[in-house]
Amino acid sequence: MNFELSKEQEMTQKMVRDFAQEVIAPRAVELDKTSTFPKDIFDQMGELGLLGIPFPEQYGGSGGDTITYALAVEEIGRVCGGTGLSYAAAVSLGSSPIYYFGTEKQKEEFLVPLAKGEALASFGLTEPNAGSDAGGTQTRAIRDGDEFVINGEKSWITNAGYAKTLTVTAVSGKDDKGKNIISAFLVPTDTPGLKISSNYDKMGVRASNTSEIILEDVRVPKENILGDPSKGFKQFLYTLDGGRISIAALAVGIAQASLDKALAYAKERKQFGQPISNFQAIQFKLADMAMEVELARNIVLKAAWLKDQKKPFTKESAYAKLFASETAFRSANQAIQIHGGYGYMREYEVERFLRDAKLLEIGEGTSEIQRLVISRQLGC
Repeated sequence: MNFELSKEQEMTQKMVRDFAQEVIAPRAVELDKTSTFPKDIFDQMGELGLLGIPFPEQYGGSGGDTITYALAVEEIGRVCGGTGLSYAAAVSLGSSPIYYFGTEKQKEEFLVPLAKGEALASFGLTEPNAGSDAGGTQTRAIRDGDEFVINGEKSWITNAGYAKTLTVTAVSGKDDKGKNIISAFLVPTDTPGLKISSNYDKMGVRASNTSEIILEDVRVPKENILGDPSKGFKQFLYTLDGGRISIAALAVGIAQASLDKALAYAKERKQFGQPISNFQAIQFKLADMAMEVELARNIVLKAAWLKDQKKPFTKESAYAKLFASETAFRSANQAIQIHGGYGYMREYEVERFLRDAKLLEIGEGTSEIQRLVISRQLGC
């Protein structure tokens, strides 16, 4: 096994790290405080080609791979969890389903501007009564001639308030066994009957836009069905498998930031006449944090490598998402503990890491769902 990154991967990693440190980091505290989506930063990311990293050049992408993309998510998440989440969602959930399942015409119309960074897209799956039970979707799409009429509600949808296109899941009929058929539809956000509101007041990842979507007699042409109409459920499961790699990478970034802050503080803070990094209790905390961050990063890169090699990666992406997200929360919690009372104060930032990390144990499949996915992959 070769654990070295390619020259191209290293170059992209450095480029994103420099951009994150110079452009995003100075604004991270204010973005969190005001819960502001940094549209101008995403415009710059688009110009740098970051929104098209895993897509071929023929569709406006950078021709990179999942590993390169995961490295980019980690570097952005290391300075701002909210910006990192919106970046991961824009690529993994907004653009990727169109790349995976879209027709050539759909890719040309919808994917190219996304990969070029000229627009954002969003993935409308979760509903008020269909979260972990995504198969319980209540949004309906009824065929009317050459169009589908969609009615329903979506909740907690990342980037929808700034998206040009939504991919919306809806029940479109029944199969031979009487079970619901869930299909995915491409819905431009200027379509009549579509209402998007961004009124959530969140605990963490506050720089990320999160919206509620209401669809009232929204009409889209039948050509806007994404992929096989009868396989929408399997399609979004595959999409989520890929998305979990990016969420795991984001978690690694937050965990690494927590370790960086805690280590620097432990070397500076003095108690009983010496730096607290001299105390074994602190050393053991830092050692555990460093170990878990490295292990989380390794499983993220393995899952990304498997995906790039077109090998099965469902189990590994669940491993990565579960372990990395829980590592991020533990690392942030320990960083606060090492900082003591200062860790509870906003100015030291580690409390923000904890708030941001918590969402990663919930979004794109809770930790409980990841354990369910893993157990099923084991044959249980």
